[in-house]
Amino acid sequence: MAVIAAIFLPLLASFIAGFFGRRIGDRGSQLVTCAAMLVALGLSIHLFVDVAINGHAQVVTLANWVASGAFHVDWALRVDTLTAVMLIVVNGVSTMVHIYSVGYMSHDPDKPRFMSYLSLFTFMMLMLVTADNLLQMFFGWEGVGVASYLLINFWFEKKSANDASMKAFLVNRVGDFGFALGIFSIFIIFGSVEFSAIFPAAASKAHATFNFLGWHVSALDCACLLLFVGAMGKSAQLGLHTWLPDAMEGPTPVSALIHAATMVTAGVFMLARMSPVFEYAPTALAVVTVLGALTAFVAATIGMTQFDIKRVIAYSTMSQLGYMFFAIGVSAYQAAVFHLMTHAFFKALLFLGAGSVIHAMSGEQDMRKMGGIWKLIPYTWVMMWIGNLALAGIGIPGVYGFAGFYSKDIILEAAYASGTGVGHFAYWLGIAAAFMTAFYSWRLLFMTFHGKPRASKDVMDHVHESPVVMTGPLTVLAVGALLAGIVGYNAFVGHEARPEFWRGAIQVLHAHDSIHAAHEGPHWVGFLPLVVGLVGIGLAYVCYILVPSMPATFTKIVKPLHVLVFNKYFFDQIYTALFVKPAMLLGFGLWKAGDGAIIDGLGPDGVAKTTRGVAAGVSRLQSGYVYHYAFAMVIGVVALVGWFYFKP
Repeated sequence: MAVIAAIFLPLLASFIAGFFGRRIGDRGSQLVTCAAMLVALGLSIHLFVDVAINGHAQVVTLANWVASGAFHVDWALRVDTLTAVMLIVVNGVSTMVHIYSVGYMSHDPDKPRFMSYLSLFTFMMLMLVTADNLLQMFFGWEGVGVASYLLINFWFEKKSANDASMKAFLVNRVGDFGFALGIFSIFIIFGSVEFSAIFPAAASKAHATFNFLGWHVSALDCACLLLFVGAMGKSAQLGLHTWLPDAMEGPTPVSALIHAATMVTAGVFMLARMSPVFEYAPTALAVVTVLGALTAFVAATIGMTQFDIKRVIAYSTMSQLGYMFFAIGVSAYQAAVFHLMTHAFFKALLFLGAGSVIHAMSGEQDMRKMGGIWKLIPYTWVMMWIGNLALAGIGIPGVYGFAGFYSKDIILEAAYASGTGVGHFAYWLGIAAAFMTAFYSWRLLFMTFHGKPRASKDVMDHVHESPVVMTGPLTVLAVGALLAGIVGYNAFVGHEARPEFWRGAIQVLHAHDSIHAAHEGPHWVGFLPLVVGLVGIGLAYVCYILVPSMPATFTKIVKPLHVLVFNKYFFDQIYTALFVKPAMLLGFGLWKAGDGAIIDGLGPDGVAKTTRGVAAGVSRLQSGYVYHYAFAMVIGVVALVGWFYFKP
């Protein structure tokens, strides 16, 4: 019963706020949704203790969902350690976002609709992470996409929000098509979409092949690559990432929900869930590693050049997702989920902290128009410091570290310890990304809070700390950023506690256990990320506090490179030229030439035009003169006589 309540309470709250919001009012909608989330979070904590700690994993069957011939799929809730972790993350962050939204959206006229969308989004994500089969997961997968569209486009009167939501929806459809093909492939290989049937049979299908688009390929490699395409879309990996920064057009709580613990982590969760299959798909794992490493690096370079405070954090999310993916690629699934969990806390903290800054600055998001406000909003400033320290992975080895210190380091150590070429490639790109992460994090901090005020006097006069309903959730998330790493390290990725904690929820072949190898690797491998992080922070201090003219000078020296990175490697322009414009030309041509000229022109419009022409011609005969009518009668008589005379 606790499982059902933890998952369906957000749906019930969404229904009440969405359909009865006008009756219960703004405050009633906020109370219903926040209360439902608090109860769901409490139940999630209970389930985590029962399942992950006490080992009582369970599958709760709700109903027989699909029955077609020999194909049967139940609607069932699978709650093992992986699910229990995701329940804590999803319900935890979502609860904080719900409460924060009470303050942040206080002046919005559509509060019930917003709260309903938030709860609906949460329910769909819970459906995804509790799925017991791929078909049910696909339902949650698509539901998250629909809910994200509604949230990004919440301020639908803004054209930029319309465009961003449509872009997110369409780019994700590309990935979802790959995911659907992956599910079809899994069904062809295993004859089932249920995890209980797929996972035990994975080893026996390791050398299976089939024909794909005329090529004879490894069946599991092909299926896993198709699944990875789906993950690329949802988790904004390089190539299908362009929707993520534009999603900032939604309200800041939406940014925190999408970018911290929910939608963007769906791909990571799905690959971790499918670990028993991916372990027998070496080519797919190598591709995941390379693409994840490139994503981490490329996103970090873009983050260093952006000025919108939310976009900087968005590219940070994309970069951190790259870390999670190349961890999966070197079979360090537990490390990926560990970083997913810690990242959820400090990234939600950073997004909500940025929202507090925007709230204080009367809606301003450009960091070039901020500065000198740390004394005016000291609590938000402290929260942002904690979030940035966790993101940069700062700590004292063997003593204490912020959340990212533990989870990011174990990923990098596992990549190096994997002993593969792609693993070493990922490690060094990850080190470069760690340096850039520290740099752009403190660039954000220094430009936003320190230095001379660059905002107008009118804006500065109204800078104020956020209300308790907004700072309270920041406090809870800050506790996670401070303690999640050190508390969860042994259970998630430790030597002895790891098998007891995961209990088969994630399966790794002994020869692929890069986390075990990481604990026995050289010390410099784990120490280097901290060093480059500190160097990045120091360089940011020099550039934005000691010598603020340095960034402009450096930009001039490397102007072509800066133009490339600042314009996000021109991905949007390339996609517009290759796909958007041709599609629009094709659509316009089919509309005007096909539908308008041919179908309508020769069909209903053509018939109507001909009828009107004939009617107009006939109407000219109705002149009103008697001799015209007499002449017409004579012509008629002659024609009639002629017909009788000449007929055979």
